Order: sequence, then structure tokens, then C-alpha cells
Amino acid sequence: MTSPTLVAVAHGSRDPRSSTTVRDLVEVVRSRAPEIDVRPAFLDFDEPGFGEVLAGLDGPAVVVPLLLGSAYHARVDIPAVVEESGAPHVRVADVLGPDPALLDVAAERLAALGLAPGDPGLGLVLAGTGSSHQAANAVVQRLAERWPQTVAAFATASPGIADGIAELRERGARRIAVASWFLAPGRLLDRVHEQAAGAPVAEALGAHPAIADVVLARYRTAAATLLPAAA
Repeated sequence: MTSPTLVAVAHGSRDPRSSTTVRDLVEVVRSRAPEIDVRPAFLDFDEPGFGEVLAGLDGPAVVVPLLLGSAYHARVDIPAVVEESGAPHVRVADVLGPDPALLDVAAERLAALGLAPGDPGLGLVLAGTGSSHQAANAVVQRLAERWPQTVAAFATASPGIADGIAELRERGARRIAVASWFLAPGRLLDRVHEQAAGAPVAEALGAHPAIADVVLARYRTAAATLLPAAA
């Protein structure tokens, strides 16, 4: 049987850097699994739209959300579009976070700044988007606990980036840096830079091979439940 299509759906952004990164990641996924038909899609702002991609399916598919947390877009928006499309034999996979491989990529981005978790005197902010869904924020907070002298903070929720920096200074950190829990660059990561008060900010996770492998792992787990139903 032909493998299900992999629909990699991102939120979308007015910032072209975001969609470029998503498309680059899709290309890495294709290179690592050339037997799979991989299609990018966006919930908003960018093309092709998610509903349009679903309408163009001619067989079973697995939707992999290119999201780091299970907040509103993952829990509500994506399932709603799938249901509205009426596309048969579609499964929605888990979001990418909090896979430990992604945290390793975040550490690699820090290493590009000459920094590492546990460096003497270094306090780290693990900066994410933030959500009104506290369970999604709690995932980032648990990830931050895996690194020494690290706190979680958010661009759009509490605690904010300045709050995280203040907490680290109260703990005695002599230097501060920010690790990015963002898949792609864009307006929210720019906001983190603005709020970081001059502290170095690592790049977004980006189109990294380890992230492509997580995308494929999510796909294969969901496809295993789809194929019997599609047979």
C-alpha cells in the first residue's frame, strides 16, 4: 500500500522568515523519507491553506502539526479544519514538543553563541510563545527544569522574559542568555529579543535534521493507526 501523505501544518505568519523556515523543514523531511509524499500547509497568512491541502488529497493522510505545544491551534483549530474538510482516512499526529531531541537542538543553538546549560554563573531563560492554556506552558516549564539554572518564560504569557531574567538574577546568575523554544524566527521571537534587555538570544530551532526526524516519528506513529482503517 502507498504510504499516507504527510501534511505538515504550521500556524503561518505575516513574517516571511517563518514560512521560509517551514518550507525548509519540509524539504529536510522529504530528503530523509523520499518515499513519502510530504506537503506543507498553513492555518493562516500563508499558502497553501490547510483546508485547501486537505481538499486536494486523493488518499489517506497523516497531519503532523509543526507546533511545539498542545495549545489552542493543536487542540481546536487543526481538528476543526480536518472535520470540516470531510477528508476520509485522516489522522492528526501529536505536536512536536516536548520531544527531548528538540531540547538538544535548543542547546545546539545556544552552543552557536558559545554557551551551554550549566556554564558557571550562567542563568538561562527558555523562551516560548506562551498560551492561555496553562498545561501547554507547564510543558515548557518542565523542560526548563532539565537544565541547570534555567527558568521558562514567555513572549505572550506570564512569566514574561523580563520576569525570567529577574528571577535568575535573584538566584545569583552573573550572566544571562535566552534559549529559543520557537520553531521558526518571526515577530514573537523578535519580541523576545526586545524583552531580553541585551542578553544574547539563541536562534530558533529551525530546519534541523533532528526536528525532521521527530516529524517523521510523529507521522509513523499516527500512520500505524490509520493504515488498517484505510485498507
